[in-house]
Amino acid sequence: MAVGARPLVPSRLAPGGITAHERSRAPRTVVGAYIALTKPRIIELLLVTTLPTMVVAKGGWPGAALMAWTLAGGTLAAGGANAINMYVDRDIDSLMPRTQGRPLVTGLVTPRAALAFAIALEVAAFALLWSTVNLLSAVLALSATLFYVFVYTLWLKRSSTSNIVVGGAAGAVPVLVGWSAVRNSLGWAPIVLFATMFFWTPPHFWALAIRYADDYRAAGVPMLPAVAEPAVVSRRMLFHTVLLVVFSLAFWPVAHMGWLYCGSAAVLGALFGWGVIDLGRNPTPKRSMRVFGFSITYVTLLFGAMVLDVFVR
Repeated sequence: MAVGARPLVPSRLAPGGITAHERSRAPRTVVGAYIALTKPRIIELLLVTTLPTMVVAKGGWPGAALMAWTLAGGTLAAGGANAINMYVDRDIDSLMPRTQGRPLVTGLVTPRAALAFAIALEVAAFALLWSTVNLLSAVLALSATLFYVFVYTLWLKRSSTSNIVVGGAAGAVPVLVGWSAVRNSLGWAPIVLFATMFFWTPPHFWALAIRYADDYRAAGVPMLPAVAEPAVVSRRMLFHTVLLVVFSLAFWPVAHMGWLYCGSAAVLGALFGWGVIDLGRNPTPKRSMRVFGFSITYVTLLFGAMVLDVFVR
């Protein structure tokens, strides 16, 4: 446990199990259930980083066909990884009100069917990327899945407060996939961009975990905001945010970006840092969700600035 941690104490679930709110969000059809297994909202965020990375790697538009195949393969790979995550976590998902509407909890999809679906997606992703993009991109996408499943989901998530710090590396791999799809190689620029996303993940996820700390306590998951004092959480969030800003600015000279990107990275980083500092002073669920929401806006605008910078120059 972290310094200043308090023991995990299961909280009571709402009477009748799944809450009315989760019932309203739960998929009602088998097709909808299988789509839900892939966690589409998370995939959207991963793809937001992949396409701009391809533009920077190319120094322009990389071509519609290459983009389509790369995004399709990335979607399948991420969807498969998320489905495996739901398969493994179906026991704790039933304990957390936030996740009680998931298909494996409601019984709309059986565990065996979910696992088969997930493996099929991974096989399809590897085959698609290898045949239409290149082997390096296929291997990188598969490595992200293996890391996410074995390192984060099966090992760290239930055993360490550093779970999302280390496990978040899987979510940074799409930038490597995007870069390698264009150049069939890696270099310092994609590595710096990988580091940017790596350090973005903890403050992004911990902001959400502050809001749902009781859920993690109910499931016995040592997510940092569920076991540490707010002061500890805010310090670690700020530490990672500072490193995020440092690497986002380092991408400017390493990738030979222009002033449009540099200015955007500086302003967005300052706003993100201020939000984290404000949350540390007033650690409320409302402020945590504000930081969580801005963290998504931050990534969208930062990578959008990359694209604009390339075409403006």
